[in-house]
Amino acid sequence: MSEAFIAHLRDLASGFGALSARSMFGGHGIYHDGLMIALIADEAVYLKVDAQTAPRFRAAGCEPFVYTRQRKPIELSFWSVPESAMDSPQDMKPWLTLAYQAALRKANAAPPKKAKAKRVVAKRAAAKKITVKKASRRKPAAHD
Repeated sequence: MSEAFIAHLRDLASGFGALSARSMFGGHGIYHDGLMIALIADEAVYLKVDAQTAPRFRAAGCEPFVYTRQRKPIELSFWSVPESAMDSPQDMKPWLTLAYQAALRKANAAPPKKAKAKRVVAKRAAAKKITVKKASRRKPAAHD
């Protein structure tokens, strides 16, 4: 992954705000205010979308990021940006704003019931481990 490409994206975000990059899966995750708003893969930028923003990306001719897993295509909630957005901060800002709004909605959404159930099970398991540890530390009772 080209550091020059990441620097170019940061320049494009000059009117939007600071971006940070983290290596991941052969590409980079791009973060703003602690939320992942973009993915860089193969020298292309893909911005976070949700049900509210995907139609705008689709109407602009953008396409989703798709990878193959076990010979099946997997579509992520990150879409390419219009070519014109890669030319100026003014053209990129509205797209970055849409991506950030989608990331905020996801971060503030209630967790799915399945994820909540997993957390409850994990908490119960952790509580049992604590109880077991406490019980194993007790001194044996003296016999008369």
